Amino acid sequence: MFERFTDKARAVVVGAQGHAREFKHRRIGTEHVLLAMLVDTPDGLAARALRDVGVTADMVREEIVRRIGVGGSPLGEADADALAAIGIDLDAVRAKVEESFGEGALDLPAAEDIEASGSGLSRRLLGGRKRPPMAGHIPFSPRNKKVLELSLREALRLKHKYIGTEHLLLGMLREGEGLAVAILVARGVDLGELRRRLEGLARAA
Repeated sequence: MFERFTDKARAVVVGAQGHAREFKHRRIGTEHVLLAMLVDTPDGLAARALRDVGVTADMVREEIVRRIGVGGSPLGEADADALAAIGIDLDAVRAKVEESFGEGALDLPAAEDIEASGSGLSRRLLGGRKRPPMAGHIPFSPRNKKVLELSLREALRLKHKYIGTEHLLLGMLREGEGLAVAILVARGVDLGELRRRLEGLARAA
């Protein structure tokens, strides 16, 4: 499927990984892809449609920090949603842990903390509360994998032989359950209007 991606769509995927790393998150969620559309491909069709409905990169960053925080949750999106549904507030859990163990106790180490040598890693693990650092590839969340699959279906529906940023965003809207969509709804975006704008831009391209 990735061979169908345009250069801009590939830049979104690479950018999303960078944003997940920046926030020290363990998975690439739909929210990281949404941010990458605005930051890494500002001239892409997805970014144009998002700006048309008032969505900015700063707004998305703000919502990611508010909802997940830096360091985030070791849980996936689906797990976090399930816990929220039964009344477990992950922010309250984080606050309680930090009250007992210090601020940032649940955060992943920063990239600069990563050392190649196993002995350095062992010393850090034995000497402090840090978990093993997040190195290498960060996986996509299961929901985000579904979004990628749906982006292909959206491209085929529009009779396009490529997958661009517009198809990624259409796939995200079609999946409808990710944090990115929750952020858009919370900020008052009319998803139907966004879809119509996207489809108009995609057909005109």
